[in-house]
Amino acid sequence: MEQGQFKKKLTLLDLTFLGCGSIIGSGWLYGSMNAASLAGSLAWISWIIGAIIFMLIGLVYAELSAALPRSGGFLRYPDYSHGSMVGYLAGFASLLGYTSVIGVEVEAVRQYASAWLGGMQDANGNPTILGFLVQAALIVLFFLINYWSVNFFGKVNTALTFFKFVVPILIVIILLLNMHPSNFSAGGADPGGIHGVFKAVVAAGIAFAFLGFRQSVDFAAEAKKPQTSVPWSIILSVVLCLVLYIILQIAFIGAVPANVINGGWASIDWESPWVNLAKLLGAYWLATLVSIDAAISPAATGNIFLSGTARVMFAWAKNGYFYSIFQKVDKRTGLPRGALWLALIMGIAWTLPGQFQSWSGLVGAVTSAFVLTYMLGPISLASFRKTDPDLPRPFKLRGASVISPLAFVAASLVAYWSGWATMEILIVLMVASLILYLAFVDKDKRLRATLKEDFKATIWLFGYYAFMLIILFIGSFGPTNDDGEMPHQLIKGPWDSIILAVGALVIYYWGVASALKKSRIILEEDEVSDVQAS
Repeated sequence: MEQGQFKKKLTLLDLTFLGCGSIIGSGWLYGSMNAASLAGSLAWISWIIGAIIFMLIGLVYAELSAALPRSGGFLRYPDYSHGSMVGYLAGFASLLGYTSVIGVEVEAVRQYASAWLGGMQDANGNPTILGFLVQAALIVLFFLINYWSVNFFGKVNTALTFFKFVVPILIVIILLLNMHPSNFSAGGADPGGIHGVFKAVVAAGIAFAFLGFRQSVDFAAEAKKPQTSVPWSIILSVVLCLVLYIILQIAFIGAVPANVINGGWASIDWESPWVNLAKLLGAYWLATLVSIDAAISPAATGNIFLSGTARVMFAWAKNGYFYSIFQKVDKRTGLPRGALWLALIMGIAWTLPGQFQSWSGLVGAVTSAFVLTYMLGPISLASFRKTDPDLPRPFKLRGASVISPLAFVAASLVAYWSGWATMEILIVLMVASLILYLAFVDKDKRLRATLKEDFKATIWLFGYYAFMLIILFIGSFGPTNDDGEMPHQLIKGPWDSIILAVGALVIYYWGVASALKKSRIILEEDEVSDVQAS
């Protein structure tokens, strides 16, 4: 296939709606109920914490993506600043996160649709053959939308995202008319308090929801004016969605009938939260509308993430850690079609019966996989400020010396709050995957020549992984026994989070000091040159 170029078709509106379309996926369908169960009437604070964390991270990537608009930039910036091994680990974590999100979203569609269309799941909530076929058909539909053209994909997403705002706004209006002020003093959340607020950021799917801000960065190479539209789209998408989510959370807490919360917030465990609540309030027309949107919202997000998965695979191949066929860009459409085919196959593989037991069972792992990618961005930004001070920065982050380390600490806290069981598996998988990295290095003279230098630039990251696991093991998010007790806990919350934050800050400066003496920023003409619309 003749190598083509990415088409610069996406406007500020398209990029903003890409971010909003990803943020308003299945997260809004379950987030409010799950957050209330964990944090009670304080759940709205969890949304603010989540938004602040991802705004800090987003501002870092606003500078990076404006200066270096690259498809799959999350993988490529650490490769430029710290070499191939760090870049590879970022890519592996991102690939785990991206491919599984597709499954999470179609799982949400099936789970909500089962409330009005039977035969798609068994008594344990697992997909039947029909349920699996519906999930696979949705992923094929995502593939066809993406395969056509990036312009078609962008316009379809913009239209769907507009609709995705309408239904939650209608829900808010109806629920605000059915408010019970006494609900805000009700107890019974588990674990409740400040620990519940922190835990809800990950366990309730709040951080999972805000992960969608990254789409503006992943599609930067296809933006008409990436230097201005990418930074603004990140900011706008996070702020707009935060406002919507806080209002939804307050409306949910206030509208739940008093008799339902007599057993405490933790007793609420609805399969289709907003549908159940609408029916309890007698608004059956709203329940029907929510059911329709429950198919559209996560499906549209799954569509975006299938496209984003292809960009991640493209970036991985571009870095030299994946087969070269996946860095091919179709000349006519400007799309990495080979990567799209693989994204289709992997997306369906994640939805095979037995892979996912529930929506909430996977969001922690997905979130952690992504933040293990995000936490590298602040270190790359600080490294480029030292090694490439003359790099053109159309958007230069003011206060980067403060915001950048805060973003690293914030990402580390999200990973920590996901818990021992999740982080243990992810870190072991990532370290074990270095076997694949070494296999590609063995075939590439360029990578072999820099292996020693790249390993030295990675030692800090291994130290970070070890520190994270140690604090998790002895902290309040550590391993539990069959009785739910933590036999190894030596540090109680919130002191464990404070210690984690201080340690992460020290490791941040270690990571910056470990950067390559000269960055390996590569000018990719096929990505950054202006391309006339076909």
